Amino acid sequence: MSDQAREIIENSSIRLSLLPTEASNEVLAECDRSDLARAGEYLALCGASLATMVGLDMTPMDGEYAVEYAYSVPAFDEFIRIRARIPVEDPEYPSLTHVLPAAQWYEREAKDLLGLIPVDHPDPRRLVLHETWPHGYHPLRKHVSAVESPPADHRRFDYFEVQGQGIYELPVGPIHAGIIEPGHFRFSNAGELILHLDARLFYTHRGIEKLVEGKTFEEALFIAERTCGVCTVSHAVSFCSAVERMSQAQLSPAATWARTLLLELERLYNHIGDIGNICAGTGFHLGTSQGAILKERLQRLNESLTGHRFLMGIVGLGGLRYDLHAGAFARALEDARAIHRDFEAYMDTILDSRSFVSRITGPGYVSAETVYALGGTGVAARGSGVASDYRVEHPHLAYPDLGLTPQTELTGDVRARLLLRAREVLDSFGIVTRLLEGAPGGSAVATIPPVPAGASALGYSESPRGSNVHWLMADAESRVYRLRIRSASFANWPIVTRAVVENMVPDFPLINKSFELCYACCDR
Repeated sequence: MSDQAREIIENSSIRLSLLPTEASNEVLAECDRSDLARAGEYLALCGASLATMVGLDMTPMDGEYAVEYAYSVPAFDEFIRIRARIPVEDPEYPSLTHVLPAAQWYEREAKDLLGLIPVDHPDPRRLVLHETWPHGYHPLRKHVSAVESPPADHRRFDYFEVQGQGIYELPVGPIHAGIIEPGHFRFSNAGELILHLDARLFYTHRGIEKLVEGKTFEEALFIAERTCGVCTVSHAVSFCSAVERMSQAQLSPAATWARTLLLELERLYNHIGDIGNICAGTGFHLGTSQGAILKERLQRLNESLTGHRFLMGIVGLGGLRYDLHAGAFARALEDARAIHRDFEAYMDTILDSRSFVSRITGPGYVSAETVYALGGTGVAARGSGVASDYRVEHPHLAYPDLGLTPQTELTGDVRARLLLRAREVLDSFGIVTRLLEGAPGGSAVATIPPVPAGASALGYSESPRGSNVHWLMADAESRVYRLRIRSASFANWPIVTRAVVENMVPDFPLINKSFELCYACCDR
């Protein structure tokens, strides 16, 4: 625990009992459930933001449930975790949403999956479980089997309705004309003007967090890295770092180098692909096709270096599953430099199109205040001037030695998010070049020490969409007791529903593409 974190805990008027934790930059404290909101409000005043929230079924251990709110304190690279026990006979706790709006989805999810009820939550509707799930069935409780099918139920889903003369609802999805995942968007409009958007996701909820219970960390990694098909490195690194922080394992220089390289390669092909998708949202086909070509070249680079276009299956506990072949570095460096040059020409081409720039300027505005309130991360935050980047706020891997400064744009619209991606692409090309030019010797493959029974820790990384945070607890046999995956998309989807308000209905596809959030990261 740092001196600054100790001072925050000691100066609190809330009674907090410190609990042991294995990670050096984490503080774990327990309080009464009635003090959760006061603790959240106090930590927000100290400069903390909500990193994740997890509901726990601790009944096999001590006969109770629990909720834990984990706060990021970037000023001194610390996480403060506040836990409260919830009696089985009275599974209620005061909602924090009225003091921390970012908690809204977390609390609704814990209610669905564990039956932990946030009292006075402003939106008590279901979030994850749709209307076919029976009342009182909570799949993350320990007595529920991971393979059983719940009995079917049928009920009406309650949508948020805007009342007023001339207001009508426009339903879109969950099946879309484009090649995207399922999501239902219900717009409340006055003419073409959007007054409200009710987004309903979680159509393909896969039960990942339930599937990993009782598995070894190696077995669970195989599942956790598949949370998202285009953020495989980010999720694998987050999960592995949680295990490594619990075991206090030290990565080799080769492992920190290789993981940093893979994360930046993942950022490159995602960002460039997303710029092309924004072009598609305006019907600018030259930008779409050229962006797709550059993304394809990057994915071929990935395959030549690692054997997988999406960089899957290479990150392992203690480092990598296998060492990268040093003979491929020179060719990868040559390819990266060539793609870098062509990307700069590509950006000149699309930004020289006045009609394209005009189309992306203005729609999808998000204020910095909205980002702070709803806990936005990644491009969604930095495009509105909020310099949130876990590579800098919580330096890890090789990032402390790279002198990275978060890029920001101030206008908060589609154009800002496109320009921000372009600037981050240039940064990532510079990082990839430096890393490939200075590859350290030694192996990136290692084993990790045993994990203490009941240990818990956070693992995190900065994905192309923002921070991914994995909360992990071990059981008495060094297997997974509880995994809670908070993807960047989960944090950012509520911001999309605000970004479209006061825009026209035809703006929605463009605004949505400018965030380029995953559905699968939520449907875990």
